[in-house]
Amino acid sequence: MKRDHLKRFALLSAVLTWLFCVPLASGGTPADFTLKGIDGKEYSLASMKECPLLILYFFDPDSRPCQDGIIRLNNLIKSHPDADITVWAITASDRLKAEAFVTRSGIGFPVLLDSGSVSAAYNSTVILPTVYFLGPGLKVLDTIQGGGKGAELMMIRLAERELQRKNVMVAKAISQDVLKKDPENTDAMLVSAYADLKAGQVDTAEKTFDKLARKPGKKEVLGKEGLAAVAAKKGEDEKALKLASEVEKKAPERAYVHVIKGDILYAKGEKEQAKAEYEKAVKKKEAEPYHQAVRYNQLGRVYASAGKYDKARKIYDKAVEIDPYYVEGMANKAVTYEKEGRWDKALEEYRKALSIDKNDPFAVVLAKKAEEMLALQRDAERSKRIDRLVKELAQRFREQKAKAEKKEDTWTSRPMVLTFLDFQEKGGLSERDGFSIFFTTQLADYLNASGRVKVVERVILDKLLQELNLGSSELADPETALNLGRVLAAKLIGTGSFYFLPSGTMLSMRMIDTETSGIAMVASRSIKSEISLEQELLALNRKILQTIIEKYPLRGYVIQPAGSDQVLINIGANQGVVPGTRFRVITEGKTIVYKGRTLKGAPETVGIIEVVKVEPDLAYAKIVKKTGEIGSDAKIEETLENI
Repeated sequence: MKRDHLKRFALLSAVLTWLFCVPLASGGTPADFTLKGIDGKEYSLASMKECPLLILYFFDPDSRPCQDGIIRLNNLIKSHPDADITVWAITASDRLKAEAFVTRSGIGFPVLLDSGSVSAAYNSTVILPTVYFLGPGLKVLDTIQGGGKGAELMMIRLAERELQRKNVMVAKAISQDVLKKDPENTDAMLVSAYADLKAGQVDTAEKTFDKLARKPGKKEVLGKEGLAAVAAKKGEDEKALKLASEVEKKAPERAYVHVIKGDILYAKGEKEQAKAEYEKAVKKKEAEPYHQAVRYNQLGRVYASAGKYDKARKIYDKAVEIDPYYVEGMANKAVTYEKEGRWDKALEEYRKALSIDKNDPFAVVLAKKAEEMLALQRDAERSKRIDRLVKELAQRFREQKAKAEKKEDTWTSRPMVLTFLDFQEKGGLSERDGFSIFFTTQLADYLNASGRVKVVERVILDKLLQELNLGSSELADPETALNLGRVLAAKLIGTGSFYFLPSGTMLSMRMIDTETSGIAMVASRSIKSEISLEQELLALNRKILQTIIEKYPLRGYVIQPAGSDQVLINIGANQGVVPGTRFRVITEGKTIVYKGRTLKGAPETVGIIEVVKVEPDLAYAKIVKKTGEIGSDAKIEETLENI
């Protein structure tokens, strides 16, 4: 009897210990608290709802395993101060012990003093350290208990979360730190390899995956799955499909290989087969944390491309539910609302994306556009003016008449007006929807900011296309595009295509002269990732402006001298003149009579002037070089010449 009593007591003790040790469940919202730190400040959990990643580290300053984990976190944050990771260390030990530990270890993040109630609420009294990762909205993402292997697991989970947040270099650094202590850690090897793949270090990633693939069991499967991703990235489709099929046979529940297969099939134009692969992917049970959301996203993109927006939105929501850092799903959901003209809902989703990543280029640009459209809807008078203009432009288009303009002065420049038509999107299924809208919107903003050109407002173009019921297939016809440009009084039309490849995006762009139908500029660019997107936009902006200055230089006349070293000219901001614009002053070439024929020589440059002050229709320029008379009515022409 006594032995049975002891067994029951031991069992009860074990159950009670287990109950006190069970951590808070993932997806839940933890209890609020306010604690004082050893620095004397108060720290309230409720104030951290906007924090992208908050780590609560419950520890005992006398415990060696606790010290090891907290020091590793401290070293990581010191070496990556821009990682946007917040750590609060919480201890139920007395203040003197906590202060002594902080002094010895040089901990740079807050150490909070707990009477025991918070530790109890978080089931962090028996097993220490206990670590919580809290994501957006303070949702519990991960819970890790114990030192030793627990510390390794904490760092791996952190590396995976950083890969999800696209902090590729931080994820790589954490995984390498783990591999120094445990060179055969499979999860660390995977994070390191996929970080390399995202960073474009394909060969390095391939070596790591190949090393895994040579091991037996699950490591072989994970390695071959990675090698399939590498082959797809390199455009080796058949090799990628073969490796994916091998993984599928050995591990039928792996999801990511179906995403790889789906992407390849979609790029080949086999869209129904691609959809079937994405459908398989979302039903599978096994995927790395940073691959969980993309399978839902790609399926959502397929439904959105078919105009099934409600279905797509539900799938995007699932992607974000699984991965709260998946801004692609949030932004893609916003695009579906944008395509329906529901700008308030679109803006709401863009703002959600920006709350996760305030620098996401798509969300930044498209949120601004949504704000402008909502402002237009509230401005009834402006809406009416635009609607009247669109009706007039549509009528001109149908009658194939451009707005006639009598112009006695054929030398003085008119405003340089551009318009961008939506670019064709070809090739694979981009992870991002609305790529061409984002690209042309941002490029238009850059060009307008230069002051040199004016881009037709996107809202006017969108409304005109809607009025004329012109879709992408009609706009692909060059004659239709030219007629559209002419009725918009645009001198140049920008058109082209994006071709999505696993290795990046190929941009092909043409600027077409609406008067001559000639091609004024051709540009081909390779956009490797979102990291280089801004650089490519700026480079393209410079190329367009340089082309315009070289092929369509501003022209005008000197109105009159404005002092001893200045002149007044007859073009200004409305025509694209900005401070710093340089003009060469020219005179008609000398005429020569030869064998009864009068021959006219080339114009001669008699000076260089530089604009110092601009008004709407005139400007003041200083004379920086003078080799002849610069008087009233002298012709001027824009130049890139440096003095």
